[in-house]
Amino acid sequence: MIGTKDGGLLIAQNDKSDVLKLDKNGKASIAYSDTNTGGALSMNTKGVLFLVSRGLNEAIVELEPKRKIFASRYQGDPLDCIGGALNDLTADTKGGVYFTLGGLFYADPQGVISKYGDNLRTNGITLSPDEQTLYVTNGGTLVAFDVQEDGSLANQRDFAKLEAGGNGDGSAIDSDGRIYVSSNPGVQVIGPDGKYLGLIPTPRGINSLAFSGPDKKTLYAVALIREGNPAAIRDELYEVQMIAHGYKGRAK
Repeated sequence: MIGTKDGGLLIAQNDKSDVLKLDKNGKASIAYSDTNTGGALSMNTKGVLFLVSRGLNEAIVELEPKRKIFASRYQGDPLDCIGGALNDLTADTKGGVYFTLGGLFYADPQGVISKYGDNLRTNGITLSPDEQTLYVTNGGTLVAFDVQEDGSLANQRDFAKLEAGGNGDGSAIDSDGRIYVSSNPGVQVIGPDGKYLGLIPTPRGINSLAFSGPDKKTLYAVALIREGNPAAIRDELYEVQMIAHGYKGRAK
C-alpha cells in the first residue's frame, strides 16, 4: 500500500485483483480493477503509479497516467520463467522501477530489465529519500546498494540485522532516512547509519507498511490473518501515531 495526497491509502487487493482507495475518513472505494492479482504499489515523485501483477504473465504495470504493461520480459523470456511471485517494488524519479522476484531487478525507463545482487532472498524494497541508496530485505537482514546515475546498482553490503528476529517483508522510510521493516514480531526500525533502533510491537505479524494521514505522521501496517479449518483469510489494518513523519517527496 501507499499513501495518497489527501492522507488516505491505496491498497492493492491481491486476492480480488483490484486496488482499494481508503480516504482520510476511512471510506473505501475501488480505484482500479482487473489487476491480474495485483499485489504491491509504488508511485514516483512525478506521480506515475506502478503495480506488480502476480497472475499468469507477470508484469510491472503502469496504472497512471496511462494504463499499460511497463515491463514483462527478462532477457527475452517472460518474467514467469524466473519462477516465484513478484513481491514488492519502488519507483525512482528517472522513470524506472526496482522490484523483487526472488532476486533483485531494475526495469529502466524503457522497461528493459537487469538483475543485480548475489545470494539474495528478497522481499521488501525502498529507496532512500535522496534515491542514492536502495534497501532490500534479505531474510533476517537489510541489504543496501549504491544507486548509480543510470539507475544501475553497485556496492552490495549487509546494512543491518533485524535484531528482533523474523524475516523482513515490506518497508517504508521517514523524512530523516530511518527505515521501517515489517516482520512477524512487528515493525523493526533502522537508522540511516545502519544502527538498529528498536521494535514497534504489533498484535500480529505484519507484511506491509506505509506512512500517510495528516502530515504523514501515521504509520499504517497490514496483518494477514489465517483462521479456522479450512483457513479463512482476512486482513487487519493497524494505525501507529508517530512523532516522526514519512518522507513527503514520495507516496510511501
